Amino acid sequence: MSLTELFLIAVGLSMDAFAVSVCKGLSMQKLNPRHAVIIGLYFGGFQAFMPLAGYLMGVRFQAAITAYDHWIAFILLALIGGNMIREALNPEEEACSDSVAFREMIVLAVATSIDALAVGVTFAFLRVHILPAVSFIGAVTFCLSVVGVKVGNVFGIRYKAKAEIAGGVILIAIGAKILIEHLFF
Repeated sequence: MSLTELFLIAVGLSMDAFAVSVCKGLSMQKLNPRHAVIIGLYFGGFQAFMPLAGYLMGVRFQAAITAYDHWIAFILLALIGGNMIREALNPEEEACSDSVAFREMIVLAVATSIDALAVGVTFAFLRVHILPAVSFIGAVTFCLSVVGVKVGNVFGIRYKAKAEIAGGVILIAIGAKILIEHLFF
């Protein structure tokens, strides 16, 4: 997997965290840089941990499903991306607070990183060097989450849905690329 592909996956995965960070920033009366860093650490940390956990699970099954791994990668990425797009197009508004309390942040961090668990499983099938990959994903998510808090505080919620749609499209495109490479090249 190339660095460009890994970067696109990292950006795609981080769009849920970015959207929640925008919401957090929107709810802040005044931007608190310390809170922005805390939010980034939660989201970046979980976006790094979850693909590692998925990878460790996927390695156990790798030999049994090698002939179908490209289909599994495509289906998982397409489902994750499609779900992100569906959620972005859902008019139901989510309430968000400016709290960075442990209980609230841990729930948000897990909720925004569940899709990264499935991506980690696909990494096992694609034989990705997992530690650099998850470190990169965590760093990209951290940066985008901190930026998301600032964007939310300055611009409001108008970019939240667009970010989620973009992330979903990126993940679907990467899944299609993996499938096409295995079928035709």
